[in-house]
Amino acid sequence: MKKIAVIPARYDATRFPGKLMELLGDKTVITRTYLATVATGLFDDVVIATDSEIIRDEIQQQGGKVVMTRSDHESGTDRIAEAVANLDVEVIVNVQGDTPFVNGPALQKLLALFDDPSVQVASLMDVISDAEALQDPNVVKVCVDKQMNSLFFSRSVIPYPRNTAIAISHYRHIGVYGFRKAAILQFTQWPITPLEDAEKIECLRFLEHGISLRMALTSPMGVDINTPEDLAKARHLL
Repeated sequence: MKKIAVIPARYDATRFPGKLMELLGDKTVITRTYLATVATGLFDDVVIATDSEIIRDEIQQQGGKVVMTRSDHESGTDRIAEAVANLDVEVIVNVQGDTPFVNGPALQKLLALFDDPSVQVASLMDVISDAEALQDPNVVKVCVDKQMNSLFFSRSVIPYPRNTAIAISHYRHIGVYGFRKAAILQFTQWPITPLEDAEKIECLRFLEHGISLRMALTSPMGVDINTPEDLAKARHLL
């Protein structure tokens, strides 16, 4: 099973423009993410997909491979689909460019889900133990069924704890996905769906077309950098 990691890297992020080129220690965020992904040794190839010459030059200075893509993509998944359309590959893992603490054990759990031939799309989650994170709309939550298939993703608190007499776990969606090639190419043929558009969570497009994501529970993977405050937390963690 040939598997590659593709890191979609957009310079002009809506909430935090230029975040991927911010310094985290002595390296930029995107460089740390790229090097951490390569260091896992799990992939036949690791590729950056970007429309930014700034990011292209940064990664090429590290000896990395870059595919230049269109600038009008609505999501990172669309960008990856363009990058892999002509590649001979079975499984593609989307490592978000703003996840510099991505690690081998978590990615290995994700790849293992594809041993089940019925799995078309997969992703990761961890337990939310912080009340502030639970209420934060920048933290995407996910609910799963008994087979660890996703039921819904939301920026709101799900499930809502109406019954306070029972203990319920809340899960944070970690923005790392795996796709079979056919699934990601199919994704690009569908227009943006209503729930996806409302929540601004691209994987809802799969759910709205009846395709669940198989989820794997993993340990927290540091900090995803969505805001300047997240960058400050990441620097402290580093």
